[in-house]
Amino acid sequence: MELKKIEHDLTVCKVASEADIDLTKSFYFIGKTDEEISLVCITDDTPNNILEREDGWKAFKIQGTLDFSLIGILSKISTILAENEIGIFVVSTFNTDYILVKKENFDRALRLLESNGYTITV
Repeated sequence: MELKKIEHDLTVCKVASEADIDLTKSFYFIGKTDEEISLVCITDDTPNNILEREDGWKAFKIQGTLDFSLIGILSKISTILAENEIGIFVVSTFNTDYILVKKENFDRALRLLESNGYTITV
């Protein structure tokens, strides 16, 4: 399985309103529930008016379009990382999954996954 490095530094934050999010930016994920609006974005694109933020994330994505019938892809990746005490934050899209790890663990996470048979691309 191929994993692609995302070169940007990322921030996970909570915003007060959708109006605070600049939808013209090139890379972001929005999650909205009855309790919060969460945003994952390039750190330099973090809105000014945020309620909480967590900087220092890097990400990789699972390359290709994942069929909904595929089972265990995230489980295998998260198990490898958890066994090596690397926490993750996952964002799923219709096509694929993005796995975020703290910046200080990013290179080690990629090496661990590569040693477990994953191909890493830029």
